[in-house]
Amino acid sequence: MDKAPQLSAPISAWHAEHVCFKQLLYLVQREVDVFHNGERPNYELIYDVVAYLRHYGDLYHHPREDAAFACLARRCPDMQLALARLEQEHRVIAQAGAELQRLIEAILGGAIVPRTQLELAAAMYLVYYGNHIAKEEEDVLTRAALHLTGEDWQVVKQAAPGGPDALLRSVPVKQFEQLFAH
Repeated sequence: MDKAPQLSAPISAWHAEHVCFKQLLYLVQREVDVFHNGERPNYELIYDVVAYLRHYGDLYHHPREDAAFACLARRCPDMQLALARLEQEHRVIAQAGAELQRLIEAILGGAIVPRTQLELAAAMYLVYYGNHIAKEEEDVLTRAALHLTGEDWQVVKQAAPGGPDALLRSVPVKQFEQLFAH
């Protein structure tokens, strides 16, 4: 009977992380637009955003989502295929992020990277990540709120324990202080 209040905190946290991630992706898109217009983008900012999303998103957020997807697939078999696709997208996002980060590192190190190569890597990362978040917000969070139990949320929490989010806490992790200030 008191199920809804117990489940609102994990859903709220999940949504808050998505809001944060969308804001970060917007910063990258803004810098890619600068690049597309022939100007020099803030490569350091792009690098920091991608590093943060790879650090927190790939190491903590996505493993927790994968655990939630597994629990939800057991409770809502009609969602199994859609959840499997979202889990697969986590791997694509991680790979696309690694490639974009590698290119930005090369540029910051003085390498000349073809414009189309950087734009393609950034577009792949931004489109996959943005669509992925939208799909979870539209299709998964509401169903998770309705069907996942307190035990399920414990499984989710244990999937990636620790890992305080640098941007959602008042004291940023040293590596992300400049990003947090931005």
